[in-house]
Amino acid sequence: MTGKLTHLDASGAAHMVDVGAKDETERVAVAEGVVTMRAETLERVLEGNAAKGDVIGAARIAGIMAAKRTAELIPLCHPLMLTKVAVEIEPDEALPGLRVRATAKLTGKTGVEMEALTAVSVACLTIYDMAKAADKAMVIGNIRLLSKSGGKSGDWTAPLQGNA
Repeated sequence: MTGKLTHLDASGAAHMVDVGAKDETERVAVAEGVVTMRAETLERVLEGNAAKGDVIGAARIAGIMAAKRTAELIPLCHPLMLTKVAVEIEPDEALPGLRVRATAKLTGKTGVEMEALTAVSVACLTIYDMAKAADKAMVIGNIRLLSKSGGKSGDWTAPLQGNA
């Protein structure tokens, strides 16, 4: 990585990167985040007893929908023809809470990191919204890119982190 901010032109003004000359390659990005909550809240979510219904199902669909609309939410993102978005939500009693992981994939000229991160972010927000009646003190955190592959810059994997 060069460390150069690609969304800034020579004068420092924000602009959309021209990807026209780039090669199309398969690109995959994986992101994660967590929603920590009281153990009782996690139990209610897993039993399907949240006031608003199926928390995990709604969050999964919200994350997928958000990934598909990333270019509408993040000003300088390119609209992409995603070939896959998967959102996995797993309970983690050690938190206690839910771990959210999203994978975004396409064959194209630009990466899908923002789509994976947007999917995780919106899935986490949806979990909060669906369960806030039971636990307003939930915390959304540790949203980060885990890995990306494809493109000119090649593959990248996040350094290992602690339990979060």
